[in-house]
Amino acid sequence: MSKVIEIRVPDIGDFVKVPVIEILASPGDSIEAEQSLITLESDKATMEVPAPASGTLVTLTVKEGDELSEGDVIGTMEISSEEGTVADEVPAPEPVEETQPDVAATETSSISPTPSQDTERTSASSEPFADMGVPVSDLPHASPGVRKLARELGIGLDGIVGTGRKGRITDEDLTQQIKARMNGGGAGLAVASAPVIDFSTFGEIETVALSRIKKISGPSLHRNWVSIPHVTQFGSADITGMEAFRQSQKAAAEAAGTKMTPVVFIIKAVVASLKAFPHFNASLTPDGTQLIQKKYFHVGVAVDTPGGLVVPVIRDCDQKGLIELAQELTALSERAREGKLSADEMKGGCFTISSLGGIGGREFTPIINAPELAILGVSKATMAPVWSGEAFEPRLMLPLSLSYDHRVIDGADAARFVTHLSAQLEDLRRLLM
Repeated sequence: MSKVIEIRVPDIGDFVKVPVIEILASPGDSIEAEQSLITLESDKATMEVPAPASGTLVTLTVKEGDELSEGDVIGTMEISSEEGTVADEVPAPEPVEETQPDVAATETSSISPTPSQDTERTSASSEPFADMGVPVSDLPHASPGVRKLARELGIGLDGIVGTGRKGRITDEDLTQQIKARMNGGGAGLAVASAPVIDFSTFGEIETVALSRIKKISGPSLHRNWVSIPHVTQFGSADITGMEAFRQSQKAAAEAAGTKMTPVVFIIKAVVASLKAFPHFNASLTPDGTQLIQKKYFHVGVAVDTPGGLVVPVIRDCDQKGLIELAQELTALSERAREGKLSADEMKGGCFTISSLGGIGGREFTPIINAPELAILGVSKATMAPVWSGEAFEPRLMLPLSLSYDHRVIDGADAARFVTHLSAQLEDLRRLLM
């Protein structure tokens, strides 16, 4: 026998009228218990609404852009009568809290669970987002099933970068994290907690929420900085001739509806250097024993937005001319500042450029954007006296900062890379060779 039940939005904390940003299932689909059906996104967190039981999705009455609150019906599903008890218990999280065993008991009993324990585990998806042990704003983008497995294994999801759609952490991402820890890849990630201080005792304070971009990028930056042995090679390039050529091409760029910025030339020079040093255009395998060398040249460019830095990726840069690169860079930068970049537009990068040339400053140490092996920091170009062999001449010098993964790249190769890159920028004719 089977029956049709309603699917409702579970407890999502204090949020109301949260917009739907993604539909993950369609009527007629065969659904497993805890499978995500839709994704909600508030200004603080991304949350997924899971199926209360296994069965067939009959209707889904919401669409992207709809706003939902706790208890709203999003559709119906047909389930077997045997699963009716579990499904009926899903909207009420209190019994789960009352009967929830402690962590040690759960780990011990998971070896040979009793039927009652199976029911509790199946009902775990009904646990309110606010009661998951962390603030709602800090919840990672992962399905309830992945969250439940991570809790059972005692693994935090904050430091895992999801490879699923819109950055969702998948089963495979969690598996790779487990393998990395077993192989010692997680060594050094555990650091002492910062001291808890009541700053209001020293004077007036104001608490301001981090932007969503910074909440997402923060754990990744921390992981990359702690887990990758960074070294930074500094250098400079004489771009006097390049700048003269760039200025001469302003009219042509404007006629094509774009701007010819120095970054466009740097992209071309980077591609030439990646070809000359192919182990820079690579990534380590998760176990750190092999190098995956890439035959394509996709370059990420960090863009400063009101919410924080994002890195759109320009694909196949070796196959595009300066005007085409300028057009694509302009379009991606505009979409980034408007918050309209798609997830695919920020994936697949081989190498990243972070340019502060329009702001100022000298050298800096950029953090590598794993799984890439290097990142180039570019600072503001300044006029400086350079000895020509006979006299000091004013030249426009561009500071370069190359951070690299010392597990793969040694200092000598990093110095050669920067020297090669500088030569490309100093004489653009080299880019034609």
